[in-house]
Amino acid sequence: MATINPTEEGTIDFTYQGETYQTWYKVYGDIKNSSRTPLVVLHGGPGMSHDYLIPMSDLTPLANIPTIFYDQVGNARSTHIKDKPKTFWSAEIFVEELENLLKYFGISESFDLYGHSWGGILATEFEVRKQPAGLRKMVLSNTLAAFSLWKESMKQLVQTFPADIQEALANGMADPERYRPALEKFQGVYNCPIEPRPKEYVDSLEWVFGPEGNPAVVGSGMLEGWSIIDRLHLVRPPTLLINGSMDIAQDFVVRPYFDNISKIKWITLDGVAHCPFWEVREKYMKLVDDFLA
Repeated sequence: MATINPTEEGTIDFTYQGETYQTWYKVYGDIKNSSRTPLVVLHGGPGMSHDYLIPMSDLTPLANIPTIFYDQVGNARSTHIKDKPKTFWSAEIFVEELENLLKYFGISESFDLYGHSWGGILATEFEVRKQPAGLRKMVLSNTLAAFSLWKESMKQLVQTFPADIQEALANGMADPERYRPALEKFQGVYNCPIEPRPKEYVDSLEWVFGPEGNPAVVGSGMLEGWSIIDRLHLVRPPTLLINGSMDIAQDFVVRPYFDNISKIKWITLDGVAHCPFWEVREKYMKLVDDFLA
């Protein structure tokens, strides 16, 4: 679809543990005058940026859905936080930031959430912790129900690559110069197999690995040991679960959502990897719009 211009960009003051940070945001559409519920888009990482999810703005001209993007605190255009211990980073700060954003836009009484990858974790953590009365529907795309399942999937898929790539991926952010090219090879199969890679996708990686980026959040290890499986019975709103047959989020990674959320629909896209909004863009937007409607 044709690119549209945002209607608003800015920053929001966000105070956490006595310090005030800035959350950068971008809005497409008219939040106050649309007949459709605003959709808040939660990007992956943790520690990436909204850029790679910009196809979700297609929902604004397609269905008049106001879409709100933001860069989660710690990286990209929001405040970079580099002087905190790894223990500072947890789901809590991002849950509080999301609640602050909803209040800023005055949509706490009626909103939808879309979470991709880590963003799906954030969406479900927000739901089970806050039980927000205004959350109408939730889309969980290419996400994970437990980090142990994600690691098992990665272990299986990494074994399809040569030994040097396997080693660099195993070392991770401990050796970022080797990790990034190895990660890009891996992602070229199981994450975003489009060539050339979309600029917005590359931009999100630059915010982690580039000179202006901040790898602190990605390298914090905050998801180690994380699981939401035993809390999924607390998810109340109707939920759409999406993954791909070539996805890092393999069926066994996402299945606990389907097994434990009472109102849920699960769609697996055949031949699609981790970024279906790029790979089968029009089909994907129709699936999301039909569900939200």
